Amino acid sequence: MKKPKKILMVNFGGIGDEILFLPAISSLKKEFPDAEITLALEPRSKSVKDLSNLINDVMCVDIKGKGAKHKYWELLKFAMKAREGKFDMVFSSGANQLIPLLLFSTGIKQRYGYKSGILSSLLLTRAVELNKNQYASFMYHELVTPVTDKKTLYPEIDAGDIEKEPGSVLIHPGVSKMSVVKNMVKTWSPEIWAELVKKVLAKGKKVYLIGGPDDKECIEKIVEIIGDTPNFENLYGTTKNIMDLARLTKRSETLICSDSAPMHIGVGVGTRTLALFGPTDEKKLIPDNEKFVAIKNNCDCRPCLWDKRQTTCDELKCLKIDLDEVANLV
Repeated sequence: MKKPKKILMVNFGGIGDEILFLPAISSLKKEFPDAEITLALEPRSKSVKDLSNLINDVMCVDIKGKGAKHKYWELLKFAMKAREGKFDMVFSSGANQLIPLLLFSTGIKQRYGYKSGILSSLLLTRAVELNKNQYASFMYHELVTPVTDKKTLYPEIDAGDIEKEPGSVLIHPGVSKMSVVKNMVKTWSPEIWAELVKKVLAKGKKVYLIGGPDDKECIEKIVEIIGDTPNFENLYGTTKNIMDLARLTKRSETLICSDSAPMHIGVGVGTRTLALFGPTDEKKLIPDNEKFVAIKNNCDCRPCLWDKRQTTCDELKCLKIDLDEVANLV
């Protein structure tokens, strides 16, 4: 097989999805070190390029815009840009049965995606079996197995050479506003997070509180409850970009967060991560590794989100977790 000079990767989703996609890109780069890699993604996730030197360029496709007409116009523009880019290979995640048609419309000769029906058999160079019952990075990585036997297990984020601060615990309580709007409750109330902060402080740890633009109200409530307490510092607003968060996470001895993008950053920089899982499936979202711990309630009804239902229930038994047990993990 002739070595490709230009490779297009397609992965639509949030920033966490893009971080989970990095191992697939890494293995391709190991196989084809001289190839230029472009990642097509949603505008909200373009900052992933700042976390990895493996991505030469990004192509933004606003598929979550206003209405179906906008979406299809964006996909048409994507196909035209891909044609102009003269790529040698394209790899796309997603199980939509029209993805093979989209890839075919780019004119790229070598096309790889998941098996999704008859079009994938007819229009893809190779269609890979989609196995959703595994860590998502492994699932994405299977896309590139037709062209490489290189393996990259976990996302890798190069945040530089940063020394750990002994006894430091970084707490990121928030989740994306999109999940809140869609009634996908995946985190505790600010009051419960504040109680956890108190318990971690009682263990003699230094606690740093951090959050993104969507977390302002949550952070303010926690700070109001904790007040002016020794060994507690509110760092909300001090991070200007995603790499600032990655560096801060790498500096910390432990990260405590929800099932959200900061969790994937914690994995990417190799910081011990305690991640709160309620309705979502930890087996698909965090590595099975003693360094990365899923905090969960083993109630019978979880996990439910996405596989069984599209919104969370009112009872939320899955988020009722003993805070002492969490603090003892720190």
